[in-house]
Amino acid sequence: MSKVKIQPLADRVLVESAAAEEKTASGIIIPDTAKEKPQKGKVIAVGAGKKDEPLTVKEGDDVLYGKYAGTEITVDGKEYLIMRESDIFAIV
Repeated sequence: MSKVKIQPLADRVLVESAAAEEKTASGIIIPDTAKEKPQKGKVIAVGAGKKDEPLTVKEGDDVLYGKYAGTEITVDGKEYLIMRESDIFAIV
């Protein structure tokens, strides 16, 4: 697991987005301007949860989240999303 110097608070989760698709299923290369923003990523760090509401996700989980979920942040040159656990749809 990577060592990130950010500790999310309460019900927030730090997620590293998966890479955008480079090709379609039929092999057509997708240019950078047309790539969809990924909606899948890996949980890097989790907060402690809220009182009587522990977090379901844990570090290392692969998750699916909403298209506009979270706030983009950059730490040590890497981009991450920080979002509430409720913005996560599923663990895959």
